[in-house]
Amino acid sequence: MKICSGVDAITGEFVAIDFDEKIHSIRKFEPTESRDGLHLAPGLVDLQVNGFAGVDFNNPQAPLAEIGRALEAIVSTGVTRCLPTVITGPPDAMLASLSNLYQAKMSLPLGRAIAGFHVEGPHIGAEDGSRGAHPARWVRPPDLDEFARWQEATEGNIRLVTLSPHWPDAPAYIAALAQSGVAVSIGHTGANADQIAVAVDAGATLSTHLGNAAPGLMPKFPNCLWDQLAEDRLSASFIADGVHLNGAFLRAALRAKGVERTILVTDAAAPAGAAPGRYRLGELDVDLTADDRVVLAGTQKLAGSALRMNRAIANVVRSGDLSLAGALQAATTNPARLIHLEGRTKGLEIGERGDIVVFRKTLKIVVEAVYLDGTRFA
Repeated sequence: MKICSGVDAITGEFVAIDFDEKIHSIRKFEPTESRDGLHLAPGLVDLQVNGFAGVDFNNPQAPLAEIGRALEAIVSTGVTRCLPTVITGPPDAMLASLSNLYQAKMSLPLGRAIAGFHVEGPHIGAEDGSRGAHPARWVRPPDLDEFARWQEATEGNIRLVTLSPHWPDAPAYIAALAQSGVAVSIGHTGANADQIAVAVDAGATLSTHLGNAAPGLMPKFPNCLWDQLAEDRLSASFIADGVHLNGAFLRAALRAKGVERTILVTDAAAPAGAAPGRYRLGELDVDLTADDRVVLAGTQKLAGSALRMNRAIANVVRSGDLSLAGALQAATTNPARLIHLEGRTKGLEIGERGDIVVFRKTLKIVVEAVYLDGTRFA
């Protein structure tokens, strides 16, 4: 049994938590008993991670030891559960990447940090802008047989799929996935209002990195951004790195969604946590620039991010867009609820998993310790 004490960063109460794999007791005590400045929060949850520490999760040949090293780097930022993300690519390569990542989940000491997998594409908008950095030649319509192959390769561990609802078969596809317990997100799209409404009726519950991967030129209204912001049945994920989104848009979007429907993601790619230089994202070359942007090699087009989740939280708190409690909710219980992550939907409560991050709050979120199922990994 372990004990962590400090300020519950979401409730503001001073607590001592007894835990191992699960939280067994929580004792509240007077503020005068805590003088070390430590804050406690549930382990962070990242629904969109394409790679980290120089390792590309979209490489079917990525050595398991390298994936393990990437997971160690991710956990050091306070993340205890993540969804490695496979993007649009050749069918065989996507399937092989998922299979390789599943082997990492099942065999590595930190494999349990992999809560499942996010497939972003290939059923997205094919046009420039909506497609983002995804390769156009591999964009294709929704296919339930292909989804079944993903699930077979991962033994049912696909937790989230992002697609554009403009495809004629999208509503039936979304309904089938939602009925199977898989979360479906709208993203990389220029879909119209009717297509978005039908997708939500069918079971879509999220907008993927809203404000990015949309048409470069859109009517003032209606457009796919307004339609998703105004839809109260959709939560929205945001990349709060100061690069992907203009401050005014992010502030307005967070106000539209409210804390309850806001999710912070990193969309980290292989360069995250690594030195500036050239890396891979699937079949693409990407560069990490000196000012911390990840772009398609030789262009200014964004291709994932170099963001770390503790920095995403600090960014939205420092800007005043969210309180610390709100930012932590957006990076813990909100994403856990979206993917129905057992033992992680209630926060620091008795019976929840022993996933705890201990940190100090200055202008940054400085991670001091990270526990996953009661075991300290950072």
